[in-house]
Amino acid sequence: MTFDIDTVRAQFPFLAQEINGYPLTYLDSAATSQKPQVVIDTLANYYRFENANVHRGSHHMTAQATSRYEAARDTVAQWIGAAHADTIIWTRGTTEAINLVAYTYALKHLQAGDEIAICENEHHANIVPWQLIAQQTGANIIKIPVTAHGEFDWDYFQNVLTKRCKLVAVAHITNVTGARQPIEAIIHAAHDVGAKVMVDGAQGVVHETVDVTQLDVDFYAFSGHKLYAPNGIGVLYVKPDILPLMPVWQGGGKMVERVSFAGTSFAPAPSCFEAGTPNVAGAIGLAAAMTWLKQFDYQDIKQHIAHLHHTLYEGLVAIDDLYIIGHQPGSGIISFTMDGVHHHDIATLLDQQGIVVREGHHCAHPLMDALDISGTVRLSLSLYNNEADITRALAAIKKAADIL
Repeated sequence: MTFDIDTVRAQFPFLAQEINGYPLTYLDSAATSQKPQVVIDTLANYYRFENANVHRGSHHMTAQATSRYEAARDTVAQWIGAAHADTIIWTRGTTEAINLVAYTYALKHLQAGDEIAICENEHHANIVPWQLIAQQTGANIIKIPVTAHGEFDWDYFQNVLTKRCKLVAVAHITNVTGARQPIEAIIHAAHDVGAKVMVDGAQGVVHETVDVTQLDVDFYAFSGHKLYAPNGIGVLYVKPDILPLMPVWQGGGKMVERVSFAGTSFAPAPSCFEAGTPNVAGAIGLAAAMTWLKQFDYQDIKQHIAHLHHTLYEGLVAIDDLYIIGHQPGSGIISFTMDGVHHHDIATLLDQQGIVVREGHHCAHPLMDALDISGTVRLSLSLYNNEADITRALAAIKKAADIL
């Protein structure tokens, strides 16, 4: 399908709204994306005609639901270049996926004196679990600072990386500045000293094609809701040779082979990490979103977002006393501050004009501290944004600047 923005926008019913009498301009896709009609229909049809539990019973409906649920796992594996669908673990999102790694692999294998390297531009979800694990194991957190532009300090990382480091936690693309981290080099360097790498791909999988096999990454996590899919479904990829090293996490139904008071045997991966009734509709919805995306050339999407990003950036730098925090065209993310004006006040005035943005610390307190700011206004673009969105946003920001 040729990428035609009007045709694309027509598939997102959410966008056909007004706020305070203004056309809705949605510029908060880094927080959560809107859903195309095909994903909405997939969810509705599942609950209307196919709702059944999976891997339980022998009736037709559970067999059908199980088939679609596991086919969705196959779709995800193909989407991220995983060689085997069994390396795909369903979670509720990126946060749960990172915690799963922390409380299975890391809790078992880290010891006192080991090191976990984390950059200070990470989302809290890729910091706090490792702090908790460090407290429980005696491991040490090694903070990788950011550069003046909020980017990963590669030189510092190389200088502090030793064989004491057992795990590196890094975002593919950061959620505040949109900085694309050098994950290929980080993975290679970490492996050279025997460390594993946990990549938070929540933003990365949206803006790049991902091949976990080629990356040679140990753990890669992302959330469906940022990729035009439902809330409450996420993915954890685990390298095949690491899966056997991870103990079970939660106990319950579906993750067992046999239970008795004499002892319990567990199902093989990935089932042993998926206790209880799963989010079947979410998994099917994620597969529907990926299938929908396949009709487009990813390069067309990237070029479309890059063009809008450039137009937005050029408009913002022309506004007096406005300062952009980092600039990464490929991510569609721009964060800014305004001299003497609180980010909440700006976002409030934009909302009154129908412009939806994110303001605050963006679950990135350490980065805010490093940059000596309390927060930013973040605008994040997606494939369904158009030129009119940029024009309205820039006019609204200029108006807010004049008022404030």
